[in-house]
Amino acid sequence: MYRRLSAVLFPVMTLFFIGSIYWGYQEHQEKNSILIKAENQYQRAFHDLTYHVEQLHRELGNTLAVNSTSQGFHRKGLVNVWRLTSEAQNEINQLPLTLLPFNKTEEFLSKIANFSYKTSVRDLTKQPLSPDEYKTLKTLYSDSEYISKSLFGVQDKVIANNLRWMDVEVALASEKSTLDNTIIDGFKTVDKKVAEYPEINWGPSVASMYQKRSIKMLGGKLATPEDIKKLAAKFLKLDNPNDIKVVENGKGTEYSSYSATYKGNKADNPIELDYSQKGAQLIWFENPRDIGKPIVSIGDARKKADEFLSRHGYPKMKAITYDRSDSMAVFTFVTNQNGVLIYPDKLTVKIALDNGDAVALQASDFVYEHHKRKLPKPKLMSADARAALNPDFKVQKEQMAIIDNDMGDEVLCYEFVGKINGGVYKIYINADSGIEESIEQLPE
Repeated sequence: MYRRLSAVLFPVMTLFFIGSIYWGYQEHQEKNSILIKAENQYQRAFHDLTYHVEQLHRELGNTLAVNSTSQGFHRKGLVNVWRLTSEAQNEINQLPLTLLPFNKTEEFLSKIANFSYKTSVRDLTKQPLSPDEYKTLKTLYSDSEYISKSLFGVQDKVIANNLRWMDVEVALASEKSTLDNTIIDGFKTVDKKVAEYPEINWGPSVASMYQKRSIKMLGGKLATPEDIKKLAAKFLKLDNPNDIKVVENGKGTEYSSYSATYKGNKADNPIELDYSQKGAQLIWFENPRDIGKPIVSIGDARKKADEFLSRHGYPKMKAITYDRSDSMAVFTFVTNQNGVLIYPDKLTVKIALDNGDAVALQASDFVYEHHKRKLPKPKLMSADARAALNPDFKVQKEQMAIIDNDMGDEVLCYEFVGKINGGVYKIYINADSGIEESIEQLPE
């Protein structure tokens, strides 16, 4: 009996054994294939990064080499600098450098990209490169030379010693400093050197992009936790402010704010509100409740959003766009000052479509940008602005608006809403120069 049983089981177990070996071999091959593919991608990104930084250095030199009156070549050179810098940034993002301090170099490249873009998009025939901008270009040319040579040095070692990026990823993940990480040491050296560069005068348009909002930008006195409790209780229509818990964020810094939490009967999904410490202005509110079957129309929801803003003391604002999900509608509002839409002063309100209540508010842009503006008078008439439009553009609506242009400056524009190529667009024509400042495609 045992002989007969073994005669049956032995071939079966042998097949299982052979099958498991084959399966393990296949898994090993697939794993190796994935590792090889990842290594190839890392190597390609690194070598492309080295090439593009070297080309960036050359393009900066070319831009400086031409006559100061060659505005056409300056524009071409700066566009190429912007393109090459963007390529380099993309390649850095493809490398396993998330745990490696390379942020100074990334920030440096980001500022080069923004400087070259903002300089090239303006009319250089009317506003040529200034002496300060020439000085900045010379500094960038010199600084980029070091980065380029350093990356070439790392590249030579990678090729000569057949170094692998997968080893870098493992070393960074395990934080083992005892390994021979030539690549890591090379990138650390570059970043340390970039951090030691003297501050560059990037100009106001680029500097404004990196200017962080802080309580210094706000008016009013510093609020206390008790002040916030009372404001949050009034906002939520509660009788007892002590039902609200308040904590301070960024204590002692210029980014101080307060977070107010009301749990009520919903310990898992409390209502949350954020207030600025200076001026005690509401930055953000969310009530993450379960929302039932939608029965409120979009028109009624917008009226509810208008009522919500009015009830909480916001000025008369205009809804400019909305997005709808299965259970909610999100409306974006901007300030309307004397018939001119002020786009920097915007906020969003989220309305639940089961009963029309506001369940969220995002007002950070409004908090930091809202103020009474002295509105300029347009130099162009409406007919002149329309003449700048594509003849095939069918205007459905016209409105005056203040927007931020590519330089980060507020400009007065004619806003035209209409159709072309089967789509709906907003086109903003500068009310002084007649140029197209911005174009935005709208959902149907």
